[in-house]
Amino acid sequence: MHATTVAIDLAKDVFELTFADADHRILERKRLSRRAFAHVLDNRMPLRVVMEACGSAHYWARRFAGQGHTVRLLPARDVRPYVRRNKTDRTDVAGILEADRCAQIDPVPIKSPEQQGVQALHRIRERLKSQRTSTINLLRGVLREFGLIIPLGAAKVRPAVLAVLEDGDNDVPMALRHTLGELLDRLAGLQADMTVIEQRLEVFAENDPASQRYQGVPGIGLLTATALRASVGSLDRFRSGRHFAAWLGLTPREHSSGSHRHLGAMSKRGDGYLRLLLIHGARAALRAAQVRRGKDQPLDHLQAWALALQARQGHNKAAVALANKVARRVWAMEHHHTAFDSNHCSVRPAVATGLACAIE
Repeated sequence: MHATTVAIDLAKDVFELTFADADHRILERKRLSRRAFAHVLDNRMPLRVVMEACGSAHYWARRFAGQGHTVRLLPARDVRPYVRRNKTDRTDVAGILEADRCAQIDPVPIKSPEQQGVQALHRIRERLKSQRTSTINLLRGVLREFGLIIPLGAAKVRPAVLAVLEDGDNDVPMALRHTLGELLDRLAGLQADMTVIEQRLEVFAENDPASQRYQGVPGIGLLTATALRASVGSLDRFRSGRHFAAWLGLTPREHSSGSHRHLGAMSKRGDGYLRLLLIHGARAALRAAQVRRGKDQPLDHLQAWALALQARQGHNKAAVALANKVARRVWAMEHHHTAFDSNHCSVRPAVATGLACAIE
């Protein structure tokens, strides 16, 4: 029997491989160093390569696909239930091979180097933002010990600290003043680095038609549009807008049996960063609808629906529901190759009072 499938447990230095035939019977096992693993499939006949979608998986997937092999990346959360007994590299790769037999597991699309680069820019920006926040909190905490309170808002930190440094009547020692000045310089550097990354994302979005279309949707700006393109890629791999929203973790977690159905809080599955951006964007869109209503300006159907839901369920639930709806409509926009329409409404079948138009 000849091997047709190879399951690979990726790592930094030691790689576990299991070769199997068409019936997933194990024929051979290998445990290789990184140097040996890089060339293990060079002279092999085309194989079906199965790996977890983990660190470095997309790099190896592109490399093996370039050699003529068929690559399938499986979500790590779907592989875990197939790992039996104690966790070892051998049981991990056996679990990957067993999970490959399940047709209900949707594979992860292989990302291009450009997609990974945009994702890396988002990660670096988030790390810089975290460092900026921690530096601001450090400045607030230090000055609070001397009875000096900085007003809320990141934009108010620098003027407040500069005022403290110029005030010679407070109790801040001179040695500390120099350090506080250095922290302000670091804060400015972090903000400048974030701005540069945003400019690079703008260049990507200008050359990507899908990112430009996404930015025409309420609640979706530069960050959300580029993160969608980098993390999701083409939306055609989702069967419907509801599947896309479920993949983002914006649907309720269900625990039902028989005739009893129970829906809980949102599942929070999928990419947490992408879900965060969509929900924050929905909050901004909801706030904009409130402002328009306060000024007696006309509302589109989506805004009217969101405000009505907010009145019934509260602001937070309305924001999550609006993010869910926006995600589904983005999928529909791409699927039907049409522009986003905030006034779109689906027509239900005729009822006793005539045709009812409902916002989905």
